[in-house]
Amino acid sequence: MPLRVVGVDPGLTRCGLSAVDVERDRSASLVDVRVLGTASTDPLDVRILAIADGIEAWLDRHRPDAVAIERVFTYTNVSTVMGTAQATGVVIAAAARRNIPVALHTPTEVKAAVTGTGQADKALVTAMVTKILKLPAPPKPADAADAIAIALAHAWRGAAPGSLAAASSGTAAGLTPAQRAWAQAQAKASGGGRRAEEARLKAMAKRRA
Repeated sequence: MPLRVVGVDPGLTRCGLSAVDVERDRSASLVDVRVLGTASTDPLDVRILAIADGIEAWLDRHRPDAVAIERVFTYTNVSTVMGTAQATGVVIAAAARRNIPVALHTPTEVKAAVTGTGQADKALVTAMVTKILKLPAPPKPADAADAIAIALAHAWRGAAPGSLAAASSGTAAGLTPAQRAWAQAQAKASGGGRRAEEARLKAMAKRRA
C-alpha cells in the first residue's frame, strides 16, 4: 500500500498541486498534477476563495496520507510573500479540517532531496522529477514540477508527520495503515543497511589487526 502525499507549491497567482504515491522501496508514481490560478486584478477575497475551493476539491478527490507545502523562505517582493503565506494558510486549514498531517519544507530541502544539491535550478528539478516518475514529458508549468518535487521530498526526507521518520520513531499511533506499513518496510531496509555497514567495518578492523 503506497503512501500518498499531496505536494503544494503555494501562491495566489499560481498554486501548484500534486498527488504522488510512494512505495515502500521509495519508487514513486504520479497520480495527478495541476496548477490553480487567479488573476492579480481580482479582489483578494475572490482570489483566496478560488484557491480554497480548489484545494478542498483536490484533497477530497485524492485523500492523501499527508500534505507537504513549500515553506515561505525568502523573497524580496513583499506582495509575493503575502500571497504565498495566504495560500499556505488556506492549505493548512483545509488539511486540518480533514485531519491530514501537514509538513513544510524549504526550497533548499526540496531541491536537495530530489536532485542531490540544494542549489539546483528549476530546470534540473523538472528534469529529475520527470526521470524519477518516468514521465513521457516534463510537467509544465514549473509550478507543477515543484509541487511534485515537494511531495517526493516529504516522503523521502522523513522530517515531519506522515513521513517515514515520524512513523518509524515511535510516533506512528495516529498514522494511517499506509503510513505504518510503508514506515515498517523502510525501517527494516534501513536496519539491514546498518548491519551490512557494521559487518564491513568489523572485517576491515580484522584485516588491519
